[in-house]
Amino acid sequence: QVQLVESGGGLVQVGGSLRLSCAASGRTFLYTMGWFRQAPGKEREFVSAMPWNGGRTYADSVKGRFTMSRDDAKNTVYLQMSSLKPEDSAVYYCGAGLRSGWFKATDFDSWGPGTQVTVSS
Repeated sequence: QVQLVESGGGLVQVGGSLRLSCAASGRTFLYTMGWFRQAPGKEREFVSAMPWNGGRTYADSVKGRFTMSRDDAKNTVYLQMSSLKPEDSAVYYCGAGLRSGWFKATDFDSWGPGTQVTVSS
């Protein structure tokens, strides 16, 4: 399993932007990589994912505002977040999985410790 570490979180005002990074200890090219987030008192929810064989998908709540990318040569994935809203505030987690799905947290086998994103209004 790969080990993951997220970075790039912080405090930003409404309408601002942040770029999250997720660095993996091993090769990522065979993994589906995903971003999830968890707000206090809520379950971890899907944000975006990129299967190993191409394509990307987003939650409706972030579509058009967030862009996920991956650089398998650097074993790193990114989440560019724009037009941030207070409801985007959460701990953001990067996941790596070898299963067929990617919309559920249980589809992923490895997780990073998370990075906090806070959007102030």
